Parts: sequence; C-alpha cells; structure tokens
Amino acid sequence: MTYDPLSEVVDAPLSVSDELIRALADLRGAEKFLELPGEDTSIERGRLSAIFNGALDRVISGLKSNPRKRWFMAQIQPALAEIANGDTEAREHFGIYVEKVMDIVGIDSSDGMLSFYLGGL
Repeated sequence: MTYDPLSEVVDAPLSVSDELIRALADLRGAEKFLELPGEDTSIERGRLSAIFNGALDRVISGLKSNPRKRWFMAQIQPALAEIANGDTEAREHFGIYVEKVMDIVGIDSSDGMLSFYLGGL
C-alpha cells in the first residue's frame, strides 16, 4: 500500500462566504509566478499557472457544498503531485501560492501535505 499524505490531514469545518469565493476568483484571475528566477520564464509560468488554476477551479466550484479542510486538500493534492518532481524553484513558488489559497480559506496547516509533495516547505 502506498502512503497517502491526505490520510494525515486533520479534518475541520471551513467557513465559506461569498467574499471568500470572490477572493479565490480574484487570485484565479491574477497573473501568477511572475517572481520565478531566470530570463524567460513565460513557458514555466504558463505551465505552473495552468496546474494551479485547475486546482483553484476545483476548489471554487465545490467549496460551498464541501466546506471541509480534508475536501479542500483533496482538491489541491493532484496539483501537488504533478509538481512534486519538478524544479526546486517551481515547487517553492507553487507552495507559496497554495499557502495563499490556504490563508484565504482559513487553513493554518496542511498537516504535512505540502512538505510531502514540495520538499520541506
């Protein structure tokens, strides 16, 4: 059996408002990963943004009907798994954006999930 870090996530209710959903939608519409180092990062920015926005779309579309921490982390998990073997800078910056979403949603800890996939964040 393969270890699933989602099993370590301590479930808790989330308070979801229209304002919270708007904040997530605003982040969804914003340019992301502009701070990636390097001369031409447009391809990597696009790739990371697509992965991140896909996870954010899942969260935005279902959070009101599933206002639970574990559900939220399950929506983020596929994106984390996709990034896990990527470049260190990409993983670090991706983690920063996931933490922004967690802050908006009111989640203080990923219970080790970010560290598992992104390596010690």
